[in-house]
Amino acid sequence: MYKNREISWLSFNERVLQEAANSEVPILERLKFLGIFSSNQDEFFRVRVAMLQRMCRLELEEVPLTGDDPKKVLAQVQRIALKHQQKFETIYQQILKDLEKKRIFIVNETQLTPEQAEYVVSYFKETVRPNLVPIMIDQVDAFQDCKDRSIYLAVKMFRQDGKRRPRYSLLEVPSGVVPRFLVLPMHIHGEAPDTLQHTIILLDDVIRYNLNNIFSILSFDTFEAYTIKITRDAELTINDALDAAVATSYMEKLSKSLKKRSKAPPVRFIYDKEMPQDMLNMLMRKLKLKQDDNLQPGGRYHNFSDFMKFPRIGPSSFRYPQLNALKKHPDFAENLSFFKVISKKDVVLHYPYQPFTYFIDLLREAAIDPAVESISITLYRAAKHSKIIHALINAAKNGKKVTAVIELQARFDEEANIHWSNKLAEEGVRVIYGVPNYKVHSKLCLIVRRTGKRLVRFGHVGTGNFNEDTARLYSDIGFFTSDTRITDEIQKLFNFFEDNVYIGTYKHLLVSPVFVRRHFETLIEREIHAARQGRPAYIVAKTNSLVDQAIIDNLYRASQAGVRIWLIVRGMCSLRPGVPGLSENITAISVIDKFLEHARIFVFCNGGAEKYYISSADWMTRNLDHRVEAACPIYDPEIRHQLRVFLSLQLRDNTKARIVDARQTNRFQPRTEEETPLRCQDAFFEWLRNGTLPEGPRPELPLFWTDV
Repeated sequence: MYKNREISWLSFNERVLQEAANSEVPILERLKFLGIFSSNQDEFFRVRVAMLQRMCRLELEEVPLTGDDPKKVLAQVQRIALKHQQKFETIYQQILKDLEKKRIFIVNETQLTPEQAEYVVSYFKETVRPNLVPIMIDQVDAFQDCKDRSIYLAVKMFRQDGKRRPRYSLLEVPSGVVPRFLVLPMHIHGEAPDTLQHTIILLDDVIRYNLNNIFSILSFDTFEAYTIKITRDAELTINDALDAAVATSYMEKLSKSLKKRSKAPPVRFIYDKEMPQDMLNMLMRKLKLKQDDNLQPGGRYHNFSDFMKFPRIGPSSFRYPQLNALKKHPDFAENLSFFKVISKKDVVLHYPYQPFTYFIDLLREAAIDPAVESISITLYRAAKHSKIIHALINAAKNGKKVTAVIELQARFDEEANIHWSNKLAEEGVRVIYGVPNYKVHSKLCLIVRRTGKRLVRFGHVGTGNFNEDTARLYSDIGFFTSDTRITDEIQKLFNFFEDNVYIGTYKHLLVSPVFVRRHFETLIEREIHAARQGRPAYIVAKTNSLVDQAIIDNLYRASQAGVRIWLIVRGMCSLRPGVPGLSENITAISVIDKFLEHARIFVFCNGGAEKYYISSADWMTRNLDHRVEAACPIYDPEIRHQLRVFLSLQLRDNTKARIVDARQTNRFQPRTEEETPLRCQDAFFEWLRNGTLPEGPRPELPLFWTDV
């Protein structure tokens, strides 16, 4: 009845791997997809596999939702992960061959010309060697400090004459401070750019070539090095519940917990499959690993997430054309006050097709506008060099009352958020560290401005983080409004963040915990009632994940009642679409393309008076019950039209949309030879630019969507 969420997640990552394998994708983008796959899988093991292992240690007998035995799920995960790893290696080798056809060569230390070797030695001495600290494995417990997400070379040293006992060492590949890729110099003799030959060597092999230099005092004549990688449990243990009154001590506890994370139990050990058995046995002994642990034989290189930063070489055809976000928004005119615009109408921005800088400019205007009294914002993941943080600081310096609700437990961003919290507090911003026992995941901003004797509130509700870096890569929505039905309720939520006493009641904004779930279930129930009375009934839901049992059960009931349901689910989907008698009125697709599909949008037929919501929450139990989220109704007819166009193009996509079915086959949506290819991300950008909808297939769409 349900798909296991972990297996469904692996199916999602396989879709990413499909893009890497696709020869129609530009060659360097294929490498990037390998990097995304690798990064995704690292996080999966750190979080999901670690959770399964904890369940096994606690001898729990059932995983939530499916009731499967955690040990069996772990074994299945291991089988699929190994299969994906083999597929990954095959794709990587094919990409290397395709790169060579395009005169890009990735060489190892045995393939260098004398001239290249001389350059590599020089580079090593000047740039790499100062960052290397070898640890002799037989002298200390070298693995207790092995860092998560880092790669190491396990080095074996011996003499050919056998007169000395072999010794072993561990070297961290310092890819955090030295680029993972070294582009070797080339000689140009008037060749056209397209015919230039590029040669690249990985940092791992730069080190391999210079092992004799590193260990020169030990009198060995032969060195072998094999890459290993340890993935650790990412769960933080904080015994006491968050208490805003003792926030400082909470930050101390969080900081200590972060340090413990670096020594958390290993959940995966990846090694070069060419590693000699005696060396592997020694490493397993040192790491206290058993054969049935998550051991993954891999290729020569690990941490392919670094391939997302592969050098920008070769002609532009090797990459997707860079998207230049539309410089002109039909509502936000140059030199016109944002407040004047938003006070007259609601405005929406579609990232990355329209620039996130509009939001930063709004904050900048608020910082210098003498009529602005306060700015409140929730922050979950900020950019590394956040312009938003700087705009908030400037506003505080200008005398505005600035409040930032920062979620310190944003996974993998904890240290950054501690840093930003301290920085903001030092500059006079009032910092609130979330809500006890709940993560604040909503994306809200509220600016209060005095107009005469009145206070006017301007709100922003987003589906993605206030992060200008990810706004260039993630497809998200930012909604601006001065509608008091919404802004008064945003104010109510910020009041709750301050006192943590009473969350309040809401007529328009949907707030979790409690209200998002309750309201969505009511809306689904309304569709069921309509379908049973023979009236139009449908739901369109775009979410990143769908794994909440109650929501799934309600969707099954809706399907059985005759409600037509379209799902667009990028990642995990535990619902089984298209099963006769269970879900035959449900279809589901997943779009994987150059931008990460991240916007959550929900549409309900509601008897023809459609209801539209954008949301920070997925249909996951954690979002509905354990986080503070906000789903915002969209009342403006023009913005509703934009959402219809956006969703209809996703449903029409016959290029990058896969069918999510019960068997998780990841088939692409079918396209006949006569049909024009339709790629929803490109098509939506074109529609924003010139208002033209593309030709192409027109599958069944919601009854009242006659204008798309």
